[in-house]
Amino acid sequence: MMSLRHTAFAAAVLVTPLLTTGASAQVVSERNISLPAAVAVAQAAVEACAAKKFNVTATVVDRAGIVRASLRADRAGPHTVEASRRKAFTSASARNTTTAILETSGANPGARNLGQIDGFLLLGGGVPIKSGDEVIGAIGVGGAPGGHLDEECANAGIAKAADKLK
Repeated sequence: MMSLRHTAFAAAVLVTPLLTTGASAQVVSERNISLPAAVAVAQAAVEACAAKKFNVTATVVDRAGIVRASLRADRAGPHTVEASRRKAFTSASARNTTTAILETSGANPGARNLGQIDGFLLLGGGVPIKSGDEVIGAIGVGGAPGGHLDEECANAGIAKAADKLK
């Protein structure tokens, strides 16, 4: 049986590399979507869908998938709130459109279970938001009669707010 002194020594040996590794760590700087830009993108997406007579919810998340803005149009179904959030989260997490992720999961047996990841929703309507080449967030739109239409509204929202994404 190991004595208390041996246990403490073993613990110190295991922890010391963790502490010294942290001392040489570098700071990571990441760009993220601002609140005004998130609101502008969501508002423009809801308006784009309203122009086509679709009542949707648009949710914008930051690069980590945390909600920054969510707007639900009058008469949009209650399910559209969670659907739009999960589409945005999926897109931000994978740094791709949810349509492309859906296609990959169907065509590639190794990606078949992507939809099983907690929080993912493999339906069209999730689009990454970029500043230059860097993903700074994502938008998810839910409620139009088809994921391709949700995605059109998401892209319209991003395009209309492009000046705020620089």
